Parts: sequence; structure tokens; C-alpha cells
Amino acid sequence: MTQPSWTQQTLDLRVDGVDLHISTIQAAGPAPVVFLHGFGSTKEEYADFANYPGLAGSGFLAYDAPGFGGSTASDYSVVSIPFLVDAALAILDATHIDQFHVVGHSMGGLTALLLADRVPQRVLSFTDIEGNLAPEDCFLSRQIATHPANDPASFLTQFAARSRRSVEFSSALYGSRVLTTVDPHVVRPVFESMVALSDSGTLLDTFTGLSMPRMFMHGQQNAHLSYLTSLRRSGVNIAEIEHSGHWPMYSNPPAMWAALADFLALHEEQSDA
Repeated sequence: MTQPSWTQQTLDLRVDGVDLHISTIQAAGPAPVVFLHGFGSTKEEYADFANYPGLAGSGFLAYDAPGFGGSTASDYSVVSIPFLVDAALAILDATHIDQFHVVGHSMGGLTALLLADRVPQRVLSFTDIEGNLAPEDCFLSRQIATHPANDPASFLTQFAARSRRSVEFSSALYGSRVLTTVDPHVVRPVFESMVALSDSGTLLDTFTGLSMPRMFMHGQQNAHLSYLTSLRRSGVNIAEIEHSGHWPMYSNPPAMWAALADFLALHEEQSDA
């Protein structure tokens, strides 16, 4: 069996006074694609980038956010979305990545949005996979308020059970993984910051105001999102993934990779023209 074309690395960093141990997978290449995973997800969901036709051989970086997968932090109480942006910049600097394409899913999509807004000159393109843009996107994160629990571990256990019973495609698979991929102490600061940012009413304008090529990817089950028409009017590419809900990387990964490959290829053609 052939070995994967990517390598695994751990980074020890200090960000905003917090010690981080970050687990990454990476393949060298110009203008790499940087993947930011969602809540309860991990970097391994993007390893197949190295294998998909049209994408194989391209550079990429995926890493576990602190408190998820194989990454840790010395203080989880500060791991909010703005902190994850600071961490992303530190990781990019540590891996010597200057300009990059960014792909973010859900929590990672919101992180990527703030990252692209902070350093637009470094972001070649932005693919947002159902990242938070409006209050309606808090169907997971708002549970920190609608289903309160004093004990973080109890909340996460109940959150996983609710996810497994959801009718959203791949929810059962997602719910079965959450307890093994998330440190319970990171849930409240991450979820509360996601809700606050989503309720602020500024995210959609931030996204449509970005100057780099943008694509918003959503599952067919979520074609009802109220802002899709506004995104189209603003020149954002829209990719709807069939037979999928919030987690296209679980429900229909070939279609997800194909949409991403087409978007990246179109951007490269426009850059070469």
C-alpha cells in the first residue's frame, strides 16, 4: 500500500498567553489550501484532498483546532472564535504559509470569515461550507442557551444524543463522533462566541464585502437558507451538494470535492488569464 502524500506534524505555540499543542497534516506546494474544520470535526476529514483527481499534488494544510481532535490548549476558557483566528494566524506563520486558499466548515467557516477579513491580502479564495452568516445558522451553537447544563461533560453528552436523533443527513454519524473529538471545556466559550457573532448582524455584510473569489457551499437539505439569494446577487459562487445536509464531507464527499476542485480551477484560470 502506498504511503499518503501528506505528512503529520505537531506544533507547540503560544498564542495570546496560552500554550497550544496543535496537530496538523500538511503537503507542501505553492498557494496551498488551508482547511478549518467545524465543531466536533477534525483535520482528517480533509485528508482526501490529497487523493481527489484534480486536487492531488496540490499543497494543503489541515489542523485540529485547540480543544478538538489531537490539539490542546493550556486554558480552554479563552478558546472563542476570535481566539481561533489568532491561532490560525500563528499556525500559518509557523508553517511558513503566506498566501493561501481557505476552506472553512461551520465553526471553521466563521473562523475563516474573520481571518479573511483580517488579512484579505493573504487569502487567494474563500470557500465557506455552511459557516455562520446569520442567527439562523446557530442550530448547534445556540443549544448552549436553549439546553443549559452546569457540567460541561453532561452538556456534551446530551448534545451528542440530540444530534444523533436529528433528521439532518449524517447527524447520527456526527453525534457518534462528538464525544471523542471535543474537550467538554471548550464548548461554552466557542458556542457563546458563535452565537454572539451570528446575532450581531454583521457577518453577511462582511462576507459579501470580501474582495477575493468566494464560494458558499451548502447541503441540498439546507437550500432554504434565507441569505442565498443575497449571496448570489453579491457575486458569490453557490454550490449545492446533493443528498447532503450540514456535513457534506460525511454525506456526499465526492460531490463536495468536485465542487471545490471546479472552484479552485476556475480561480486559477482567471488568475492565469
